[in-house]
Amino acid sequence: MRILGIDPGLRSMGWGVVEVDGPRMRHIANGQCKTATGGILADRLLSLHAQLTDIVLTWQPDTAAVEQTFVNKDAVATLKLGQARGIALLVPAQAGLSVGEYAPNAVKKAVVGVGHADKAQVLHMVRLQLPGVKVAGPDATDALAIAICHAHHAQSAGHLARAVAKAGL
Repeated sequence: MRILGIDPGLRSMGWGVVEVDGPRMRHIANGQCKTATGGILADRLLSLHAQLTDIVLTWQPDTAAVEQTFVNKDAVATLKLGQARGIALLVPAQAGLSVGEYAPNAVKKAVVGVGHADKAQVLHMVRLQLPGVKVAGPDATDALAIAICHAHHAQSAGHLARAVAKAGL
């Protein structure tokens, strides 16, 4: 199963692709979709859409996962981030992919083991779980962590489904 993780952002939208085969996970690709600060919002959103669409077409994921966002102190920034998050949800859905959503604390807990880990701890654990990975930047690190989180949840769901089937429920 190939998973696309997306860390929404208007200035820099991180993305990461991992492949899961049973208990094995390997890094496929990662990067950041960038837009010009201060540009016209509609143009920036269009650029994110085009860049993310190219990523989906290039790497052919089977599923996607997007980080949920929370309200910041600045309402305008929160609204803009929400619009970028809309693009992060829309592009995989347009490609027919199922899209999981995870809170930042759930991602950190799945990757690091604690929900309030800092960025250095997340990067360290991403590197441990994906040996040899060259991360394109902090947003790409977060996107890979989101993909790893989705992989763990998908594996858990698979184990549960097999147990239920075996029990005949």
